[in-house]
Amino acid sequence: MTRLLISEAAFRRVAAALEPLKNRIELAVVHPDGRIICNGETLDADAAQPDWGWMSADAAFGAGARNLFVAMLKSNRLSWVHTGAAGLDNPVWGQLVAKGALLTTSHGQAISIAEFVLGEVLGHFQRLYERRAEQAAHRWTRLPFREVAGSTWLIVGFGAIGQGVAERARGFGAEIVGVRRAGGEHPLASRMARLDEVRALLPEADVVVLSAPLNEATRNLADAAFFAAMKPGSVLVNVGRGGLVDEAALLAALDAGIPEFAILDVFETEPLPAESRFWSHPKVALNPHASAFGSGQARRNDALFLENLRRRLAGEPLLYEADPRDLGK
Repeated sequence: MTRLLISEAAFRRVAAALEPLKNRIELAVVHPDGRIICNGETLDADAAQPDWGWMSADAAFGAGARNLFVAMLKSNRLSWVHTGAAGLDNPVWGQLVAKGALLTTSHGQAISIAEFVLGEVLGHFQRLYERRAEQAAHRWTRLPFREVAGSTWLIVGFGAIGQGVAERARGFGAEIVGVRRAGGEHPLASRMARLDEVRALLPEADVVVLSAPLNEATRNLADAAFFAAMKPGSVLVNVGRGGLVDEAALLAALDAGIPEFAILDVFETEPLPAESRFWSHPKVALNPHASAFGSGQARRNDALFLENLRRRLAGEPLLYEADPRDLGK
């Protein structure tokens, strides 16, 4: 019987959907304290030996996460892993693939992250925090604001997250320029470009969104030259990985006035050190790598895993197989 390794939190959510499969799948449930329970027996990570593993987004922390990873890495039978992670730069994903496991990913975060991006950009354009400050001071101040309509958004990384941002920004009347490896065309963008064309596109972009995977081609993509090419008054948004940005160069650029503002969900070092200038910089809106924490994320990711599980049992191709170029080394 095929053994599926699953976190206790994910199991509780999808137990009813898995019940009809009990004669085909044996569950090894990893609890938050690290215990792995299979058929009422407690197993250590060496003995778990899963055939398939599901690293749901809510299983990625603590002792349970460690044992889930260790059990997969030590399995001699592992053939498929489904992850709830949006990025695959952690070396463990490459190690699992090197063992011969097929790796599939989740895109349930895309809606949450896209809404976060739109909310933060609108908040800055609309001067929302200044309005609330004027309200608190009982001042009748009419603040002019920027409109998204007619602005140009350069979205670097045009996968599920980038497309989610594009769809919503287009709804406000923005022009979209998308960037991805293949370039080509896309119905959500007025123009598509390749990564090596980004520098030339920066002078026209009012909003630059980084939603690309972190790999050898994108590490420190946003460096001093990148910021020097940005448009006065532009906004930088990073919801990809901290390593996409040269953080020292960004701080210097913000001090110099271009970009005008930065919305940062991710950082090179996480949690962000208490002494980091980003905490108190007046031109930074900081979020603790939580843009994916929308109310519908778990439901969407669970549904995708269950669909891939159905496909795996039926011998059908799986959705969203990981691109080897995005795997951490």
